[in-house]
Amino acid sequence: MDVSKKVGLAGAGAIAFGTAAVLHEAGHDPMLWSPSGAGTADLAKGAPLTATGAVDTSLTPRIADTAATLARENDVLIIALPGYGHKTVLDALAPHIEPHHQVIISSHASLGAVYLMQLLADRGISVPITAWGTTICTGRRQSGAEVKVNTVRSKVDLCTVPGDRSDEALALCKELFGDRFQPRDGLLAISLSNLNPQNHMGIALGNITRMERGENWSQGQNVTPTVGRLLEDLDLERLEIAKALGLEVKTIFEHFHLSFHVPVASISEMNQQMHAQGNGGTGPATADSRYVTEDVPYGLVLTAALGRLTGHPAPLHEAGIRIFSAMYGRDFEAENEILKALDLDSYSLDDLKRAAKTGLLRQPENAA
Repeated sequence: MDVSKKVGLAGAGAIAFGTAAVLHEAGHDPMLWSPSGAGTADLAKGAPLTATGAVDTSLTPRIADTAATLARENDVLIIALPGYGHKTVLDALAPHIEPHHQVIISSHASLGAVYLMQLLADRGISVPITAWGTTICTGRRQSGAEVKVNTVRSKVDLCTVPGDRSDEALALCKELFGDRFQPRDGLLAISLSNLNPQNHMGIALGNITRMERGENWSQGQNVTPTVGRLLEDLDLERLEIAKALGLEVKTIFEHFHLSFHVPVASISEMNQQMHAQGNGGTGPATADSRYVTEDVPYGLVLTAALGRLTGHPAPLHEAGIRIFSAMYGRDFEAENEILKALDLDSYSLDDLKRAAKTGLLRQPENAA
């Protein structure tokens, strides 16, 4: 019989709330930490966390006031917030992580597992860090204590660094969330298995005025034939990079087929079918959406960098970064704080391939 696990979640948005609800339903004991404190304010006052939709439950999660508390009171730590918040949270948690911990990054963004592994190695600490290719669930936060869980995914890609800790990490993920995990060959496979950046790029470009005007619109319905063809061509760039790295990843067609149970057809037709079945999703109602502010700097930028490193440039990805930067008046490539901190340009492709298995780009500062 499985034993209830105490699980600390760094984050207090829809994914953290939804993941806490999934954990609670499985008999585990989640704790939430909002780095700013704002995300858990209502819960800290005693309001129950209510989940509806794919998970229908109510719970009173434990609340942490600091990163130190989250680490001290849990053996499992899950990073469950947008990629642009990862570096700040990893910096806060790293001094408090000890050898007994296991860390899960949901979902992995721009080699964050390498960044954390490097911070811990400089302290002489090694723990298994598991990278998920996507989140365990999707949803929308409704209020300070409510979340609507749209889906709980049946398949989630994962890998663990260092590689020799993979079996125990996979066993933990299954204990927490059930048998839904597909091991992948290292962090680069996980990064290239995440289709959100490319898909969200095409969807946002095709529907940016709907987002900006705050309209209520169906995402699946608006993957029209022209948007669908863009998604298909973006996918070809990603697959070419994966092939150059000797990695096997799902195609966009396999992704929609396996995730949403629709027959394989053109990407537009598959999305129209999802819409007809009622699971096409609702598009963002703001330009300040993770589809752009997370997926461009922490998704497209990494894919483009891998394209350059492998000699298989991704011109559509590169163009997307530049177009969104122009539209938003921001330099999205410069916003990727993790890749900047790792100084990725100083390393070779072989260094990166090795780090994808070991978690380390360089020797620890305390190494002899």
